[in-house]
Order: sequence, then C-alpha cells, then structure tokens
Amino acid sequence: MTAAPVTSSASVVAVLGLGAMGLPMASRLATGLTVHGFDINPERTALAAAQGVVAHDSAADAVREADAVLLAVRDGKQLDTVLFGEDGIAPQLRPGAVVILTSTVGVTEVTTVAGRLAEAGLALVDAPLSGGPVRAGQGDLLIVVGGTPEARATAAPVLELLASTLQVIGDRPGDGQAFKTVNQLLCGVHIAAAGEALALAERLGLDPEVTLATLGAGAAGSFMLGNRGPRMLQAYDEEGPEVLSRLDIFVKDMGIVTRAAKDAGLATPVAAAAEQLYLVGQAQGLAAEDDSQVIRLIAPERGA
Repeated sequence: MTAAPVTSSASVVAVLGLGAMGLPMASRLATGLTVHGFDINPERTALAAAQGVVAHDSAADAVREADAVLLAVRDGKQLDTVLFGEDGIAPQLRPGAVVILTSTVGVTEVTTVAGRLAEAGLALVDAPLSGGPVRAGQGDLLIVVGGTPEARATAAPVLELLASTLQVIGDRPGDGQAFKTVNQLLCGVHIAAAGEALALAERLGLDPEVTLATLGAGAAGSFMLGNRGPRMLQAYDEEGPEVLSRLDIFVKDMGIVTRAAKDAGLATPVAAAAEQLYLVGQAQGLAAEDDSQVIRLIAPERGA
C-alpha cells in the first residue's frame, strides 16, 4: 500500500515532548499555527499551555487532529516505540498526516519506519536539526530535509517557522539522516581536536584565553572551537561548564557515524578515534556532562 496523498500544508501541528527543545519549538510554532502538545511531565505541559499550546493528557489525544506531528526522540528504538508500540501514535493519525522527525537516529532506522508509515497511509519527513533551545524559540535553527515533495509541502509551514536555514537535501526519508551523519562526523572530530589543542596550549605554558581567541581569528578556527572552546576553559572550575550539549549525544552520534561508514565500506580512522574518546568519557561518568569536558580526558588536571 502506498502513502495516501498528503494535504497541501499543515495548519495544525502536534509536538510530543516539551523538554529543553520541544517547549521552545512548540512556543515558536504557536505564533503561526495551531499547536497541540503533550509531555509525560504535567509541569512541562502546563508551561506550554501558558504559551499558547493546546495541552493534552496523552500523546494519542494530542495527535488526532494534527496535519503534522513533530517528534524528537533519543534513538531509533524510541522512534519505533512512539509510533508503533503498545501506546503508539501511528493508529491515531489521520490519513495523509506527516511525521516530522528532528532527531539523529540513523539512515536505516528512518527508512524502515518510513516504509511502515507509508503502509498506513502516512508520510515521514526526515528533518534533523542543529541549534539549541534559544535558537529554537527564535526560529533560528538549521534544518536539513529529506522527504517526498508532497510530504515536504505539508511540513513546510512547520519547518519554515523553526528554521533560518532550511535546506532540502533529498527526496527520500533517510537523506536528512545521511547528511546529519556526515555533519556529526565533523562536529565530533572538531570537538575532540579542540580539546587536544587547548590542552596542548596549556601544557606548553600559553595563556589559554589568548590562545583560544587567536586560534579563532586564523585558519585553525572552527565553529566548534569557538563554541566549545570557552566551555573547555571552564572544565577545570569547581562547578564546570553549563551543560548545553551532553557528552553522551556524541557517543550516540559517533556510533551512527562509524556504523554508517562500515556499512559503506569506508575507513574513517579519525572519526573512530574521536568515538573512543567519547566512550571513555561515558565510562568515566561524564555522560551527562557537557561534551566540552572531553578536554579533561586528555588532560585530567589543568596544565598538568
């Protein structure tokens, strides 16, 4: 069975999960669309209601009237459970509705789920995003999209409200995941390399703040150096840096990278080395810490 024709554009969107990213995205969408929301934490649902979101007591109730459903999940297993598990939402969706996946879960996982949704007359828009909660609330996210033109048309009002940069990367669910896999390879390696560079600078007796500023002004600069570098300099403070991106996210994402490379028959030795660094961090109890803490795996004590 092929997917039913999707509607021309979404005017009603359901957001499931109103956490650090879900709440600002729902609030942003409520400025231009009718937004239904649900979170397992009633306090988060109440916060969303105060910002113009129609609150529901269950995911099933939240999605019944939706043209589009925005999902952010941890991994492919959770995606499958949310859609097709015992309390899965897929049976509650109206024919022609689209599921917009904003997470990085892997190509195979997305293509498998997209096939199951198509059998139910539903479509998947593969739309992994980059940017934190502040940018989400401002509609300033980078979103790359894989999906059929019809599904993308339905999802367009949702994505356009959330993104300042919206790039169609392909016509198939899974194309967005493929691009995000490449993106995360570079991000993961850049963070690890920044940690090594700043640790070496301190070991050589250089002023870390002057070094960071000067590196950023030259050819060695990168977004990750400029973004994570200041937090790396806080890694040895008693309180440490604010957690803006958990280390275990890169455990997951670099695992996706190295599995994808293996499946493609491609050697990625630098990515593999970076993955090991994140795995060591997780084993040492840093999973929930900011990923800038990788510098402490390279140099456990400042300058030593």
